[in-house]
Amino acid sequence: MGFFERIGNLISGFFSNIVGTAEKSNPEVVYEAAINERIKRHAELKKAVSGIVYLRNKLEAEREQKTKELADVNAQLPVAIESGDDEVALLLLQKKNELEKALVEVTAGLEKVSAQAEDAKEGLMAFAGEIQKLKRERDEMLAKKATAEARIKIQASLDGLSTDADIKALENVREHIQKLHAEADVGQELKDSSLDTRLKAIKAKTGDSQARSQLDELKRLHAAKAASSAAVAEGAAGKKTL
Repeated sequence: MGFFERIGNLISGFFSNIVGTAEKSNPEVVYEAAINERIKRHAELKKAVSGIVYLRNKLEAEREQKTKELADVNAQLPVAIESGDDEVALLLLQKKNELEKALVEVTAGLEKVSAQAEDAKEGLMAFAGEIQKLKRERDEMLAKKATAEARIKIQASLDGLSTDADIKALENVREHIQKLHAEADVGQELKDSSLDTRLKAIKAKTGDSQARSQLDELKRLHAAKAASSAAVAEGAAGKKTL
């Protein structure tokens, strides 16, 4: 089982425990608890990964050191042989064999630890990505929750409109006003068709007719007077001419 797979199992395990113990009616609490737990685990995993990286760096330094020592031994061995110092040459040969063996072991260990370090770093970065992904999911889900609750509330309000007391009161007021308006129309219609109303209309028309006759008579008298004055003026003018 790889490092990242172990992390995945770890995540699913503690998240199931959180959901099981927290109230499902409080998703904010569940998400916050899950995120905080992941952050805590990430810190622990980061410390573990740092230990693997430290061991890798230590093995790299050790291999570098042994490679340098082996290079020195290989350089010293021909000199010892040429100088005829067999004792030193044997000592250098023994050291060379030890260094070559140690170098093989260190290299093998370094390759293994380096692979573990890369796997651990990839898992750690993936874990950090999961934390960010969960944060985005939290924001999206809480937004959906708020939207759904608002829609349910609006729908409930709309469903209850027909039985609300204020709506009934408004309907009663509207009906009362319409009845008053109809009553006023009926009263006016009855008034317009009554004998008194018709008599007043006839009197008004008669008054207008009399006034019109008087006006016509005045106009006629005014015209006759004007004509008489003109005739007198014309006769006077004729006498002056004679």
